[in-house]
Amino acid sequence: MEFEELDEYKKDLKKLLKKYRTLKDDIETAKRVLNIKPEARPPFSFQIDGLGLETCIIKVKKIACKSLKGKGVNTGLRLIYAHFEQSAEIVLIELYHKNDKENEDRDRIKRNFK
Repeated sequence: MEFEELDEYKKDLKKLLKKYRTLKDDIETAKRVLNIKPEARPPFSFQIDGLGLETCIIKVKKIACKSLKGKGVNTGLRLIYAHFEQSAEIVLIELYHKNDKENEDRDRIKRNFK
């Protein structure tokens, strides 16, 4: 599986790394899981509908973060990615904490995946 990152995602990660020092390792762990099972798997991840796109956009709601001890996968971190099954590619779109933002940036998704 190939992984790509949008520039906006890189900015999100850089900002969150200041708050959560282990996040880079935590995202690598999430990537290993996505490498094996990239499709949506409720209750951990869901496909985002209503975008009017052919691309499969998935929101991961259960990400473990070592910086948030005692939380397990209930850390509140959210990862949005696009899964391209034919080309075996995943594009990381957005990373945020649920307390900082209520929902994913649908404009960002539509702007990058028309």
